[in-house]
Amino acid sequence: MTQIGIMIEGQDGLTWERWGRLLQAAEDFGYQCLFRSDHFTNDSPPDKDSLELWTSLTYAAVSTKRIEFGPLVAPVTFRHPALTARMAAAVDDLSGGRLVLGLGAGWNEYEHKKFGLPFYDRPTRFDRFTEALELTGRLFLSDGPVSYQGKYFSLDDAQLLPRPKRPGGPPILIGGGGPKRTLPLVAKYADEWNGVFIPLETYKERAALLDDLLRQNGREPGDVKRSLMTQAVFGKDDTALQNKLAIRGGKPADELIDQGLIVGRASAITDQIGKWVEAGVERFMLQWLDQDDIDGLEQIAHDVLPHFHGVKS
Repeated sequence: MTQIGIMIEGQDGLTWERWGRLLQAAEDFGYQCLFRSDHFTNDSPPDKDSLELWTSLTYAAVSTKRIEFGPLVAPVTFRHPALTARMAAAVDDLSGGRLVLGLGAGWNEYEHKKFGLPFYDRPTRFDRFTEALELTGRLFLSDGPVSYQGKYFSLDDAQLLPRPKRPGGPPILIGGGGPKRTLPLVAKYADEWNGVFIPLETYKERAALLDDLLRQNGREPGDVKRSLMTQAVFGKDDTALQNKLAIRGGKPADELIDQGLIVGRASAITDQIGKWVEAGVERFMLQWLDQDDIDGLEQIAHDVLPHFHGVKS
């Protein structure tokens, strides 16, 4: 079943008023999900309004009834993974089982320095990420106390209580397409792989590699959901589309599409999503940069969603 949702940059001017409108729009217009980034600020000035991730997801849990939601993604550099696991299990229970826990290694050095958070070299970040995934999985899956001694994180008879209502806890999503570090982690730990700003042909290659890696880990290709996060540049007519493209620097639509973005009027977006569906994408998180453009979200919901929602891929 093809699923289409929205992705919002939570550090790019997100306020409670905007968050509430976006959640209501996702619910009312028929989107399958609403994800948001987990950043304190963008990677360069100026700093903008930002909502703290888990506070906003708790609000999402109680103010919506249908949509799935979650971080895309929560860096393990921000919080001890045991704390993240506790909050994720609680928010998932509060929502009736609608949280997807996106986790990542962290990349934005600027925000780490601004807020006094240690920022490590890339190999260290991925080593920490690996330990965090192992620790999180053990806490979600074990009904008894968990002990774990890693280089960066440890547990000593720790237990999530109350136990998550969903067996195994909320599903874990890992984003990115790196063949050497990211995809092997997906194959071992994830319930969902999210390709991020990736060209279509590259996505196909990475998906095939993931299939092989899953088999090497004793899993089947169907054990991991396939999703895509990419920017949607939508115009209700040609003039509106050209204005959107001008704001982005004036690159032609074809060039952006080749880079993996979804660009155009409703019919073009429908066609492009269809090609990604043929490549195996089951869920789309359309990055929506203008958080006040609720009319645009409604137009896509009216003109594009009916072609996919309720239709088996």
